[in-house]
Amino acid sequence: MNIRKSLAIFGAALAMTTSILAVASPASAAARDGSCDSGEFCYYYNSNQAGSISDFTDSLGDYGTTQPSCYEFKGAGSGQGVCVKNNAASVWNRTGKTVRVYFNSNFAGASQDFASGASGNLNATLKNNNASHEIVGSGDGTYPADPRAAEAVAFARARIGHTDWNNQCELFVERAFGTSGRFATALTHYNWQKSNGRIHTGSVPPAGTAVFFTSTTYAGHVMLSIGGNSAISTGPSVYQTNSFRSRSDYLGWAYVPSGW
Repeated sequence: MNIRKSLAIFGAALAMTTSILAVASPASAAARDGSCDSGEFCYYYNSNQAGSISDFTDSLGDYGTTQPSCYEFKGAGSGQGVCVKNNAASVWNRTGKTVRVYFNSNFAGASQDFASGASGNLNATLKNNNASHEIVGSGDGTYPADPRAAEAVAFARARIGHTDWNNQCELFVERAFGTSGRFATALTHYNWQKSNGRIHTGSVPPAGTAVFFTSTTYAGHVMLSIGGNSAISTGPSVYQTNSFRSRSDYLGWAYVPSGW
């Protein structure tokens, strides 16, 4: 048998094996492929789960608005290649948890919940006005940690006991996210969050979020939530607290801006 014929036979066998393996492999939610697989939350370009699909496995606060950097509709059909922000008409939730769709980016503004397994049309407020979504748990009102929480919390924990952050609470939170000079005071930050409809009050602040208080000064106060109903605060020394939500001057919490 010559070499060319041997290679041809080997190639055919390899192709057959690959084909068999491909058929045997179940659908996976690991990649955004335009197919609504188990474990995914999916937007549809048209109403009643029609048109191109954009599939997700995690919460996302900002879809982007222009190609080539935006999250787009990937599946075949009407709308394929269009950015998903403000262009979806219906959804199918296959995550196993409740998913909340928001009018604004970064989980803010009017919202609509879809229970595990639910499919349906976005309401009149959110149809073609979808800007973010979060997987919030099995209907218990919980929220996901900020995607950057691990590094921010590590920064804060490493400074517990330090005495050089007194009266610099806003700067402390900003530095935890690798930035500075965003807001002059904690109260300025809070007012920005409030005016943009981003303040939450009735739930446990997830890790990596800013927790606000009126405090006793004109500047207000902000802490960094580390999750589990605990936060790290500045003062004469940096400390951890788990009683902050019982303070009479507690204002609520918010995800820090995505641009930080």
